[in-house]
Formats: sequence, C-alpha cells, structure tokens
Amino acid sequence: MSQPHATPESESEVPTPVTPTSTYRLQLRPEFPFAAAEAAVPYLASLGVSHLHLSPVLEAAPGSTHGYDVTDHSRVRAELGGEPGLRALAGAARAHGLGLVLDIVPNHMAVPTPLRLNRPLWEVLRCGPASPYARWFDIDWEAGGGQLLLPVLAGPVETCELEVDGEVLRYGDQRFPLREGTSGLALPELLAAQWYRPAWWREARTSLNYRRFFTISDLIGVRVEDPEVFTATHAKVLELVRDGVVDGLRIDHVDGLADPEEYLRRLRAAAGDGCWVVVEKILAREERLPSGWPVAGTTGYDALHRVDGVFTDPEGAAELAARYGQSTGLPPWPEAAGAAAREVLTGDLAAELGALERQAGPELASAVRELLIAYPVYRPYPGEIDLPPRAVEQAAALTGPGAVAAVRELLLRDPAFAARFAQTSAALRAKSLEDRAFYRYAPLLSATEVGGEPGRPAVAPAEFHAYCADLARQWPATGTVLSTHDTKRSADVRARIAALSQAPELMDGPAGPDPQLAWVARQTALGLGRVPEAAPRLADALLKAAREAALRTSWTDPDEEYEAGVAGYARTPLDLPAELAGAARANLLGMTLLHLAMPGVPEVYQGAETEYRALVDPDNRRPAHFPTGALTRLDAGAAPQDPAEEKLSLTAALLRLRRERPELFRGYTPVLAQGAAADHLVAFTRGPGLLVAATRLSHRLAASGGWRDTRLPLPPGTWTPLTPTSPDPSHTPPLHPDSPASHSGSPDVATLLADHPVGIWLRR
Repeated sequence: MSQPHATPESESEVPTPVTPTSTYRLQLRPEFPFAAAEAAVPYLASLGVSHLHLSPVLEAAPGSTHGYDVTDHSRVRAELGGEPGLRALAGAARAHGLGLVLDIVPNHMAVPTPLRLNRPLWEVLRCGPASPYARWFDIDWEAGGGQLLLPVLAGPVETCELEVDGEVLRYGDQRFPLREGTSGLALPELLAAQWYRPAWWREARTSLNYRRFFTISDLIGVRVEDPEVFTATHAKVLELVRDGVVDGLRIDHVDGLADPEEYLRRLRAAAGDGCWVVVEKILAREERLPSGWPVAGTTGYDALHRVDGVFTDPEGAAELAARYGQSTGLPPWPEAAGAAAREVLTGDLAAELGALERQAGPELASAVRELLIAYPVYRPYPGEIDLPPRAVEQAAALTGPGAVAAVRELLLRDPAFAARFAQTSAALRAKSLEDRAFYRYAPLLSATEVGGEPGRPAVAPAEFHAYCADLARQWPATGTVLSTHDTKRSADVRARIAALSQAPELMDGPAGPDPQLAWVARQTALGLGRVPEAAPRLADALLKAAREAALRTSWTDPDEEYEAGVAGYARTPLDLPAELAGAARANLLGMTLLHLAMPGVPEVYQGAETEYRALVDPDNRRPAHFPTGALTRLDAGAAPQDPAEEKLSLTAALLRLRRERPELFRGYTPVLAQGAAADHLVAFTRGPGLLVAATRLSHRLAASGGWRDTRLPLPPGTWTPLTPTSPDPSHTPPLHPDSPASHSGSPDVATLLADHPVGIWLRR
C-alpha cells in the first residue's frame, strides 16, 4: 500500500497547516542532532504528523542532553548543527508537508562551566550593578551585602583552592572574572572586593540572592518583563518565526515569569497571529487557563490527567490508598502534600521565603509562609490577587485573620511583592508536589503524574465528556499529551500500573525494611515489565524516587548505607499477572484512542507511536527509536502481531485522518451507552462523521459478566469501521473481519467491539 506522503517536486505541493493537526516531540542532543532529525522526516511524514516539536535549540551548556540550560539566546546550538542545520531540517520538513514547533525557555539561563559561556552573567559578575546586563537577572544586591552569591564550591571557601590567574579567579575548571583593579590584592581582600562571593553549594538554601529555576541554583532567572531583555533574548527565535523556519512555540515554565499574560501579549505582537503558541501550565483539576491569555492553550498535562483518570477504578484506588496507609504508616494525601509543602518552603526554598518575609516585614512573615503553604494552585496572577477562601481560612487559623488581611493588602498595593510571591508559589507547588509528595505517596503511581491529583485519581466518563466539550468550545487548538520529557512514567507504563486499580489485592505483596519503597518498587517493576536492561533502569529510577521523597535519603544529604540497599528492590523485573494483561492492553489502546481523537492538538512523544515503556528522566530522554519497519509491514496489509503494533496501527490511522480530513475533528458530542455495562464505554463523535469508542475498566467488566445487554445508540447515518493502517479513509474494510461492515441504529456493544477494546467508525 502506498505511503500517504511522497517527496514532492516542490514545497508548494505539500502545504503545512497553520495550526498543527498533531505534533511529534524530538529530544535533540549531541547524539541526536538536526541531521538525525532530518533523516527521520520521511518516516514521520508517513506516520501522519503535521509538525515536529523540537526540544530547545538555542546555545546551551556543553553536552546538555535537554537544552533547557541556555547560555546564549542569539545563536542556534552548535553541537546540534547550528543554524544551518536547523534551517536544513526545516527545509526537509517543509518538503514533506511538515512544520516546526520550538520549545523556548524565557524564564532562566544557565550558570555554566565555564561561566564565560553566559556572557550577560559574566559581565554582571565583572561589573556589578553598573553592568548594562544587570537588568537581565533578578538579583537582590542588598540581601547579599553588595555581592551576588555563587554557590559553586564543594565546601567552605577556606577549604577550597582559589587562585588568581591574570584577570580571572580560578577554581578547578571554573573561572570567575575579576573586578577591575583587584587582581593584585591578597586573596581575602580580593574576594571581599568582587561583585560576587564564591560559596559552598549548601549556602544556596538559605543565602541565595538571585531568583533561580525552582531549587536549581545552576539556572538563574531572567527578567523578560523588561522590554529590552525580552527583545535581546527573543530576537533569534522571532527571526526564525518571521523567516518561516518555525510555525509554533511551546513556552516552558510560564509560571516562572513575573507577569505571564503581559509576556504572552508581547510575544504574540512580535510573533504574529499565525504562530501557534502553547504554554507549559500545570492546572489544578478545577482550575482553568486564564481566558485573556493570547495562546492556543496549554501543553496538555490537564488532558493527561483526564485520560489517565478515565482508566482508573475509583473503588480500587480507594482500597489501594487504605492498604498503603496500613502497611506504611504514612499519612493520607492531604496531609502528605501539606507536610511536603512546609518542608520544601522552610528548607529548600528558605532563601526565597526569607526574601518575601523581609519585604513583608517581621509582623507578617508567618502569614506569608502559611498562605504560600495553603495556596491550592500554582500561583496567582496580576489582577487576580483574591486569595482562595480555603487558603485564607487555613492560614488565618495559624496566624490570625488580621495578618492574612494585611498580606492580601500588600499583594494588592505592591506589584513587586505580588510578582515574587507568585513566582515563589509556583516553585513551591512544583517542588513540593511534583518532586516530593508525588514520590512519597505511592498507593497508585500512575496517579502521581504532573497535573495529577493522587488523592482523587479517577475521572468519571461524565467528567471527561464535560472537559472535552469545554476544550472544543474554548480551546480547540490546545495541546494534549500522554508522554513527555517530564513525565515520571510514560503513558504505557502508567496504563499497566492503572490496571492494578481494578485488582488492588495484587498489591498485598510489597514488604521489606522500607515498605514505602517496596510499594514504589513493585508498581514500577510491573509497569516497566520485562524490557531490555529492565533491572538497571529500575534501580536508577528507584534511587531517584527515594532521594526525591526525602524520607530516608535525599540529594543533599544522601544516606549511603540506605542507598546501597535500594537496588535490592529492583533485581527481578516483573510481568503483570495474566488476569491483568488484557486490562493493560485495553488501557494502552483506550488511552491512545481518546488522546488522538479528543479535542486539541495531540503530541506523540518520540517512539511512543508504538508501545513505549520509559521511567523518569534520564530514562525517558534516551535516543529515539522509530518503528519504520513495523509501519511498512502494517501499511502493506500485515495484521498487528502484538499490542505494540496495535498501538502503532491505531496511532497512524488517527494521525493520518487528522492530517487528511481535519474537518472530522471539530466539535464534540458524547455518545452514551445504555445497559448494564454502560459505564465501561467512553464514546463520542467529532465533526460531521467520526465516532470512536473505548472500553474502560475491562477487568472489572469481565468479572461482572461482560457487555451483556449494553447497546450504543448511534447518531443517524451508516457508520463504517476504519481499518487502522489504511492511509485512505474513504475506502476501508471492516476493522474486525467477523463484525458487520457497517452499523446504524442501536447495536450491541459486544458486536461493535468484538474481541477488541476500541473502535473507530466513519459516517458514510
């Protein structure tokens, strides 16, 4: 069967849609540069995506495997092939009808080794507040006694070898610029005379006086709210947009900015209305993206939570939570989250908290602290300072209503304090939830994902439908994802773990000297399964989980004896019990179907078009492997041989349908089943003639007697099954050879989904 995208004679023969129909994320790194991405273009075009989504491409710290540690905004990264390589990739993509979306990093830059790579920071260290680059960074010179704290030393300064070498100060591989006229001073006087103070890395926790990314002192915050800084840091990216090299932008960590809406309005004005823009914004379950933001939507973690939740059994999740509490003695989710927030704010973020307390004054310090801990979402925004009643009540109970009211007044009248409060709140939510509580609270690990709510992981079909209908009305071009470079477990690992919510009794086994780690280890092993290098990959993920949880060890204070035993929990890879293998397959295919058919612009993470089992980074950032041979066989008419090929077949069918017939993916209408097992089916229509249906909680369904009398009242018309691998959706044989070629009326679900957990139909 012919491929849907042949190389054209001219670029104009294969137009690229202005708004992506789908994106495909590629993790660029020195081992996978622009040239490697260019070589993959024909395959990715045949898969059906419309745009390639590239990880950050601007100059970064040498050897960076992710690109978020930007050192120079004016240059495309040389290690990836430089600007010629990027433009060549864009040309090859365009020739196959594909566009490019860039991930950009406005919030921070690297504090690299060598420091000279970050010229603006180097000049600030050399010239201090008088440097024209001093406005680039959030630095509290007064708090540092006129010096910028640089927490880069391995120990106290008196134990480190610092030497003057010409006009620089040398420490190992690092170099620091010397203030003019100070090179001849004795070392103590020389250090006191600089605009910076080299310090033990542990001092960052309490004494840091520059804004950073979360708790990472190697990433210094950038003041893009300053128009000159915005212009300087966005000139190259905007040039690429104007030249047609780039069609869209993903804005990393928008909550780190002083005023996200102001930034986005400036970006929209500079990039033009034709540039597709989405923001990495983590929304709580009841939270909505501010309607005034000039963007297409989020990067999709809100969709991830809803799709995952549909395939989570609420009763089983509750039973797992009870079993977990009994076996570990650890508190339930609200208490775990609150304890983590207090620990992180008063520990890891003590410097940031101290800066806010100094601004507020000693009489309001405790109210500031308690409001940050109680704040239920990532952050407030300028003009939206009204504090949530729950946060006010919780803080007032500990500090008094008068102090809380005074902090609210301060937030209203002092924009600088309000901005820093919001930025600190965002860092606190991320570090205390994503990077601590989500690793501690382990009844069901599939629920501890970015944007998730572990205390309430299940999403009812009605809630999913309401969410999708809202997307179709308000944010039809928002991004949606299931796996990303930041997910702790890929979607297919989570699909396997979520199956445990249908059989919680299978978690009776975890035991050992650390029962919490035993729960994490067993679920992670079942989720990963018997894949290549499973044991060392599992061991690395468990060690990271133990350090992030900070219950028995941590990154800053590792317990070597305890950590030596962590690998013992990862010796034997595990297969899911046979009775759950079918449920895992149904979850895998059902999640894929809903993601690719629901409203929004779906993103496929590199390699995740087939079964993709990955754990937390760096495991999920390994070089991509593309199933080109399997797709060729499927396109030639071969039947899928396993769930991996079933997923590939399903993915290609929906991506191609999105690209060739975008009118089918407008609007959203739930189709509700009727009968004893109606709650086990999620079905909806899109556009003028697309119907999809997915089985949920299939293990529970089988135990209750199957579909029985359950029927699906179809919208008017004749509905024909779509063969997943057919590039031409206008002529398709039935999806299941034993089922009728078309349906109308109110057919039995057992007939519609004969021996298959998902289905796609087109109306004639």
